[in-house]
Amino acid sequence: MKSRLLPGGLSVGYTLLTLFLLITAAGCMRKDHILVESDYSYRGNFKRYNSFTFAKVTQDGDSSMNNPVLAKAIKSRMELQGYEMTQKKPSLLVFYKIYYKDLKLQGYVQPEIENWVKQEDNEAKYDPVKYSLREGTLLIQLVDAKRNHTVWQGYASGVFDQNSLNDEKYLKRAVRMVFDKYRLFARGFIVNNNGVTQPEVADDDNNE
Repeated sequence: MKSRLLPGGLSVGYTLLTLFLLITAAGCMRKDHILVESDYSYRGNFKRYNSFTFAKVTQDGDSSMNNPVLAKAIKSRMELQGYEMTQKKPSLLVFYKIYYKDLKLQGYVQPEIENWVKQEDNEAKYDPVKYSLREGTLLIQLVDAKRNHTVWQGYASGVFDQNSLNDEKYLKRAVRMVFDKYRLFARGFIVNNNGVTQPEVADDDNNE
């Protein structure tokens, strides 16, 4: 099930084993109460994105949108997947928010994002479905900075309560759970035969 893209739209040098360990660590949370999902836009240029920065928010006193632990965890995961944080013409803007109350959203069934990116079928359809999310939802959005259009969002529902909001390890695991749904690397990065993510090097024949 996929959540509805929100209106107004506000992936180094680690091994794949590291990613596997992150997924395993996230599995230590309360699976029976947690829903983790994502959706994306068929307008996204995912093969071209290579940098990011955090979207500016005006609610300075709103801890649900200004949490240094969440921001650091998101930054680390984006860099793990090859994206460079920069203030100069970033490809993506990152927005995150914690929802403390229950939510009702329309979702979509889509191909897994890594499968869609291989073909980039712009004629693919959104298959809608409606469902409810439990209180304590972490939402993370990636916005195409040039188009100001949300191209991906992931969320983990039912992961927070009053105690876990003050637990740094718990917050980091929630971020990992969400990004386990974003299985893409930044433009110019490849995974070699040893499972290491590294910058792609041009052939010598193409260098001047």
